[in-house]
Amino acid sequence: MCLLQVGRRIESVVLPLELLQQLKLSDFTDQQEYEVWQKRTMKVLEAGLLLHPHVPLDKSNPTSQRLRQIIQGAMDRPIETGKNNESMQVLRSAVMSLASRSDGSLSEICHWADGIPLNLRLYEMLLQACFDVNDETSVIDEIDELMEHIKKTWTILGMNQMLHNLCFTWVLFHRFVATGQAETDLLDAADGQLAEVARDAKTTKDPQYSKILSSTLSSILGWAEKRLLAYHDTFDSGNVETMQGIVSLGVSAAKILVEDISNEYRRKRKGEVDVVRARIDTYIRSSLRTAFAQRMEKADSSRRASKNQPNPLPVLAILAKDVGELAVNEKQVFSPILKRWHPFSAGVAVATLHACYGNEIKQFISGITELTPDAVQVLRAADKLEKDLVQIAVEDSVDSDDGGKAIIREMPPYEAEAAIADLVKAWIKARLDRLKEWVDRNLQQEVWNPQANQEGYAPSAVEVLRIIDETLDAYFQLPIPMHPVLLPDLMTGLDRCLQYYATKAKSGCGSRNTYVPTMPALTRCTMESKFAWKKKEKSANTQKRNSQVATMNGDNSFGVPQLCVRINTLHRIRSELDVLEKRIITHLRNSESAHAEDFSNGLAKKFELTPAACIEGVQALSEAVAYKLVFHDLSHVFWDGLYVGEPSSSRIEPFIQEVERNLLIISNIIHERVRPRVVTDIMRASFDGFLLVLLAGGPSRAFMRQDSQIIEDDFKSLKDLFWANGDGLPTELIDKFSTTVRSILPLFRTDTESLIERYRRVTLETYGSSARSKLPLPPTSGQWNPTDPNTLLRMLCYRNDEAASRYLKKTYNLPKKL
Repeated sequence: MCLLQVGRRIESVVLPLELLQQLKLSDFTDQQEYEVWQKRTMKVLEAGLLLHPHVPLDKSNPTSQRLRQIIQGAMDRPIETGKNNESMQVLRSAVMSLASRSDGSLSEICHWADGIPLNLRLYEMLLQACFDVNDETSVIDEIDELMEHIKKTWTILGMNQMLHNLCFTWVLFHRFVATGQAETDLLDAADGQLAEVARDAKTTKDPQYSKILSSTLSSILGWAEKRLLAYHDTFDSGNVETMQGIVSLGVSAAKILVEDISNEYRRKRKGEVDVVRARIDTYIRSSLRTAFAQRMEKADSSRRASKNQPNPLPVLAILAKDVGELAVNEKQVFSPILKRWHPFSAGVAVATLHACYGNEIKQFISGITELTPDAVQVLRAADKLEKDLVQIAVEDSVDSDDGGKAIIREMPPYEAEAAIADLVKAWIKARLDRLKEWVDRNLQQEVWNPQANQEGYAPSAVEVLRIIDETLDAYFQLPIPMHPVLLPDLMTGLDRCLQYYATKAKSGCGSRNTYVPTMPALTRCTMESKFAWKKKEKSANTQKRNSQVATMNGDNSFGVPQLCVRINTLHRIRSELDVLEKRIITHLRNSESAHAEDFSNGLAKKFELTPAACIEGVQALSEAVAYKLVFHDLSHVFWDGLYVGEPSSSRIEPFIQEVERNLLIISNIIHERVRPRVVTDIMRASFDGFLLVLLAGGPSRAFMRQDSQIIEDDFKSLKDLFWANGDGLPTELIDKFSTTVRSILPLFRTDTESLIERYRRVTLETYGSSARSKLPLPPTSGQWNPTDPNTLLRMLCYRNDEAASRYLKKTYNLPKKL
């Protein structure tokens, strides 16, 4: 006021110099306060005239050097500031000389405070007066009047509306930061003021303003991004309003910096760059990567802390749970804020977490070699996490143009379920390989001993069924989520192992063709003594037959009792399959991931190959028992004894007695459910053998018409053996299998001439006109039938009758003996 009173214009006054000269020590409370004020005022002079002058200084300027020395001296010892004091005169001279340097204009304005950083700093200090002294976060009520006064300094300080908008933005922002970042009204005000700055930035081309703008906004953006690049460390549900304001301020600053200042941005088409969205994307990814790393460290600490506890969780299982919680928190707390600037913020967040956890889980999967509880726990946790993350991404992207495909493409599957499945398949394969080896080893050692147990089946079968049961139990105890899915793999393998057992159990046991002797060549009967070569013929037949079955009897494991044990064993396996299948259904009902259709549709839970293999095995073994017994074990009383020489003296009774004795032995061994089958096969083998003796018994056998009664009586005795007074096989079954024999027996009563005539007629009917000149020799089919030419020819061959012998010699020139 005193300056104005003496008529000096404010524009020509160097205010700090006048203050130094006007104010005395007595105007202050003490010496120290005075000295601090003096140093501060000298610093203002230094800033305006030496550090940031409007007109640049020559380094060799003596006046500037002199002023610099005075100011430096004042920092050590206060100077005398009296009006006529010498040091004050020197100071005034230097100050006014520098302040009055012309910039080429005719203006009388003194340029002591035109340097940009200083005038901005001074203006900033003026704007601080807008705040209430008693409440530093509130503006005074008279702010509009004060602002009008402040604007009067624009001429002196070189300010304008654009610089005012920028300075006021900075002052509001700085006050928000300096007062603890609690007053969001200050943040909102700064954000609103920044909108004015954004409009200014688009209209001006002033390079100096652009430089100030860039510096100021870079400071604001740097401060904001320090918090936003790790916003999980700074914000939570309690201060999301503050986060919203900081994000708004930060992205606005970034938008101005990039779109209005950056030359690079101008060179691109604006459609190529969405500045705001790109910034938010960066904040989300950066902050979540940081948060993930912290969770990982925490999970590792948690594992170390619990390592002495029973069943401690693996690190990646803990981490999966933590990441899942992080994702949910992101979706609930931060995504609603960030969605204002990035429509798919939650999707970006979960894609980032998915990638972070994915790096860990893929490395883990590559190192797994076996199915351990820890491995399964981690993989299951990873699978659940992935499903949760994908669900959030899908929900977040439902309104996007591509339906969220871009985000989902960012989330390549962990393949955790596939990794579990691979481990389970490897587990299954290892178990099945061991079982197959076990089957091979134990079948080689199995002796099929009827006395091994009361039920008469092989111990190896008990063991193989036990191992299968244990394998199924172990499978359903695996801590995996896909028992129903992989069960078919296991079932197929177990089925094949049992099928293999069943196949091996019957292999090498022979069949009907193994034991039935080769039919001897046709001969005609002779009335001469046919007993001269009986012994020799018998010996030859026995030797030939024995050579055929020698391979069967290398050990005793192929004896009839042992074959019966094999039958029992296959029957036992087949009957146990139902028990196993019911147990599988029970396991499935208790399986966490099973659905109703998993156990209602039973195909995948059944043994498909084994039942058929067991049925086929029982059939083959039953036939082997029957034909081995009849044609091998009882050959001495049957093939080598029955009707050899005189039929009346070599009848069927010895054979019946032996069969009866063996039937008792077999019945005591064989399971009652398969006993009728075996007895039926023995009956069939006996009937087949009976016909073979009659029609292909070799030259040691010959029958006269009167032998027909003996033969019929013997066959009735044979049938009665299997009927056993009603305790044996049903009459219908016996009749069914005796049909062929009963059709052939009447031929033995037929006279020779009638047989010859019938043979000629049937042959002509069979071979047609080609048989008129010479009757062909009909081939042996083995399918005996009273209308079959070969059957009728054999009746003539074994007919002990001169007419038959002559006819065969004349027609075919058959020999009398082999």
